[in-house]
Amino acid sequence: MKLLGRNENDLNNEIKIVQTISKYINMNFGLEKCARICLKRGRVQSKMHIGSTFENDIKNRTLRKAYKYLGIEESFDIQHTNEKEKLKKEYLRILRLVMGTELSPKNKIQATGSLAVPVLRYSLGIVNWHQELQKLDQKMRKLLTIHGQHYPKADVDQLNVPRKRGGWGLTQLEAAHAVEITKLVQYVDRKEDPLIQVVRTHQHNTNTAVLETARCLKTEVQRETRKMKDGIAEKTKERWHGKRMHGQLPRNLYEKLVDIEQSYRWLKSGDIKEETESTIVAAQDQAISTNSFKNKIL
Repeated sequence: MKLLGRNENDLNNEIKIVQTISKYINMNFGLEKCARICLKRGRVQSKMHIGSTFENDIKNRTLRKAYKYLGIEESFDIQHTNEKEKLKKEYLRILRLVMGTELSPKNKIQATGSLAVPVLRYSLGIVNWHQELQKLDQKMRKLLTIHGQHYPKADVDQLNVPRKRGGWGLTQLEAAHAVEITKLVQYVDRKEDPLIQVVRTHQHNTNTAVLETARCLKTEVQRETRKMKDGIAEKTKERWHGKRMHGQLPRNLYEKLVDIEQSYRWLKSGDIKEETESTIVAAQDQAISTNSFKNKIL
């Protein structure tokens, strides 16, 4: 529980109300877990509370010590740097565990989306990630290459295309971030709850990174939120098809009378080993280091 007051007296009154309700429902209030901080113009005001009362027994918190509120570390504001480092370590730890298993390539990708990505998804729209998500996507591709699931010279956009369309179905963190913050901003803009209206007024008066990013994405994709994910996937597929070397196979499949579903059926089933799958995909991309590749490409 978090209590906010305009001044010291308001905060003490709120604490007394909580104490009264706690006594009424026979609930013990754990003071050892409680702390208070008084801010004036962004600076911490340290005060000595005289007398042994319920509200005075709550210890003061310094700026160096953070607390966890709804899973996010905060002090007088969100500790973005510490939270990002903690989430990145946990995300990479789960990725390494998944990559070290004996699962098939398809099941590894699914395990990544269901176990590793949710670690970061909860913080999207709350923690300011900026360019860190792009670097995490690069580390993900590096881990895939180390474990033999991605050929070094193969296309990277193909990884984020669904398997039924010839890709690998890997969740792109930047795309997940775009979808989540757009949903969040749309929820705040459409909800008629009085408290949400206060949040909306505050958000419009301050140019936050989340709002600006969401507006730019909405203008770029020009689609509703429920179709944002499909729009980003379509743009990724177009980038893959537009590449001169890596996009030859998908372009030829779409230009000629070919059954696309049956052509990519082996990818959708995902029954072969990861080294074999990555080699076949690299051969389709013409990215295998053959003598002709070294002579004409390199």
